[in-house]
Amino acid sequence: MTAGNGRAAGSGAALGDTVAKVVRQWQTVHPGIDTAPMEIIGRVNRCAALLQQAEDAPLRRAGLTRPEFDVLGTLRRTGHELTPSEIARETFASGAAVTKRLKLLTERELVERRGDDRDRRVAHVRLTDAGRDLVDSVMPEQLAYEEAVLSGVDADDRSELAVLLGELLIQLEGRLGLPRA
Repeated sequence: MTAGNGRAAGSGAALGDTVAKVVRQWQTVHPGIDTAPMEIIGRVNRCAALLQQAEDAPLRRAGLTRPEFDVLGTLRRTGHELTPSEIARETFASGAAVTKRLKLLTERELVERRGDDRDRRVAHVRLTDAGRDLVDSVMPEQLAYEEAVLSGVDADDRSELAVLLGELLIQLEGRLGLPRA
């Protein structure tokens, strides 16, 4: 894969991004140190931080946070009721975080909870019509926003990046004992 400027992506110190500066500084302090892992992990972390800072403009306009949209989207894409613990697994969130999100989404009448007929400790959560309509209206706009974020990366590089990140994710999920898709 090549960077947008034609240089090989592996030549991290040659790139002009923030991580390249950090790598150069470490190489000055510790000449010969292998900064290759930092060049990847540092960039993934920096990209994630910048994407989180942007707060997903379409979601913000809809009055949603990314974690709230993840809950709504999970319910929409699975197409059926889920328990809060299932939502937590699907969204990689803690049970407490999901409980808080469900409370807010219930107050906004975007989801509804019903008790289990056999076990009163279990709740089932489903989208309301308003919740489904909100997800369906925001999703195309959100995808267009994400497309704009990626617009500087050509299609072949995007495909390669998606495959490489997928491979990394599978390895990390396996090491951390997280469920795979």
